[in-house]
Amino acid sequence: MISFGSVFLELVFGPVPELPRPGEEVFTDEFAVSCGGAVSSASAAASAGARAGLCTVLGDDLGSRVVMEHCARVGVDLSPSLRARHRTAGITVVLNFDGDRAFVSHMPPQARRGQPEIDRWRAVLRRTRPRWCYLHASRGVPGLLREARQIALDISLGDERRDRDVLIDCIRLADVFVPNEDEILRLTGTDAIGPAVAAAAAWGTPLVVKRGAAGALVVSPDGVTEVTEGVRRVKVRDLTGAGDAFAGAMIAALLRGAALADAVVAANAAGSEAVGWLGAVGEVEVAGISTAGQTLGAKFIDQVAAAAREEPPNEA
Repeated sequence: MISFGSVFLELVFGPVPELPRPGEEVFTDEFAVSCGGAVSSASAAASAGARAGLCTVLGDDLGSRVVMEHCARVGVDLSPSLRARHRTAGITVVLNFDGDRAFVSHMPPQARRGQPEIDRWRAVLRRTRPRWCYLHASRGVPGLLREARQIALDISLGDERRDRDVLIDCIRLADVFVPNEDEILRLTGTDAIGPAVAAAAAWGTPLVVKRGAAGALVVSPDGVTEVTEGVRRVKVRDLTGAGDAFAGAMIAALLRGAALADAVVAANAAGSEAVGWLGAVGEVEVAGISTAGQTLGAKFIDQVAAAAREEPPNEA
């Protein structure tokens, strides 16, 4: 399988008592450095025993370095990715509070490639012919979906509030759509899961609705199946990346020949595990920089600050 999309360096703060207002500062005892975006699902698939690749743009920045070192450790193939000589990885600050998350994110302007990047994805697709693809719906994606063999489709945070027609066009072309419960309610304009599932079923694509500790609903032409097996009791530390971990583990099980409902059991287990760590893939170690414990080393801070100040060189 190949995961398509952008990647991020994550600075993740554990539970805070409240979000700071202008002029305020809050403190937390937990902190981790992680990486997220498309790497999250690929990592989960690789951890579940699948051959997994990542199709993104990796650049000359700390976030890309973290992603590359993490992929080397977990066995994610980076050959579908493009290398560039400018900054490409986004940076996301994750604040966990009151059982939810808030984000402050930055994406380097030169990393916003839009349609040229989707065109490159199509070239990768034609060259590698992966059995499964995982990506998020967006403008320009329908053409790619028409060429893929099997597609697990998700949507990004807040996308259901805009471009609804584009999202539904993408959903109709996918082999399985994996939103969470809030997303499917907003996307269908309903206020209860029953009507939402009925409305989404009309799009004609099998649906897996992620419901956190309640498991998932599998919606297919055979009806609606509630799958709670695989869910584990864990201390929830950070929801970031749990949906991608769910999707990656599900795809790995489908690649082994599992039926969709059985694949969701494995996905529930992976999602449960993911919420027990900080960051989309958990705390990472960067060669030469220790990020263990509750403090971030001065060398790491210097590199982040330098990356934010530097003038990007010309693209390769």
